[in-house]
Amino acid sequence: MYKTYRILDVYNKMNSMEISPLDIMVTGVTGAGKSTTLNTLFEKDIATVGKGVEPETMELSSYSLNDSLRFWDTPGLGDGISKDKQHSKKIISLLYKSYSSKDIKYGFIDIVLVIIEGSNRDMGTTYKLLNEVIVPNFQKSRILVAINQADVAMKGRNWNSKKKEPEEKLLKFLDDKALSIQKRVREATGVNIIKPIYYSAEYGYNLHKLLDFIIDNIPNKKRNLKVAIPA
Repeated sequence: MYKTYRILDVYNKMNSMEISPLDIMVTGVTGAGKSTTLNTLFEKDIATVGKGVEPETMELSSYSLNDSLRFWDTPGLGDGISKDKQHSKKIISLLYKSYSSKDIKYGFIDIVLVIIEGSNRDMGTTYKLLNEVIVPNFQKSRILVAINQADVAMKGRNWNSKKKEPEEKLLKFLDDKALSIQKRVREATGVNIIKPIYYSAEYGYNLHKLLDFIIDNIPNKKRNLKVAIPA
């Protein structure tokens, strides 16, 4: 279902950029649901999911949804100072992974998708990830933020378990939360992110919106590593 979603739009954008596939780094704190998100998108278990807040993604792994979209699962931050340093180095290394075309050096990663957990358990580590790892080494305009675990945003209240979707009160809460996170990220990191979308990977809620979010914000050009990072 998701493999062919808006496939013509994706192909057209890829042709315009003259690349294939588009490489998307998926990152966030431990327990945000990065691997669960990928498993739901791919409709099969491709990434190991941790139990509770136990980390599972220790290395960098890539998965192709189709010929045009490739996702990179990364280690989550929040596992302690020593491990966070190791994980940060791996993430930064991937951000600078490059290839050459017509004597120009381009970055391998085209978009960074930062996943935030719906309960906001560890926003401090998320800001650290953005401030110290992503923003200094990647173009701000290519950073997207999404809120996973919409089903537990109000500790499970106002989530319709039969329909697997939020009720009106939770929808209002999630919309306010997205605006709040947009503002807090700007204040904490100086990055003016696009208003985050919210979804639930576990229940498959709003996964199409997550793909819309990515597809609608595919850059117009390849990432030239000679261009100043903050651009």
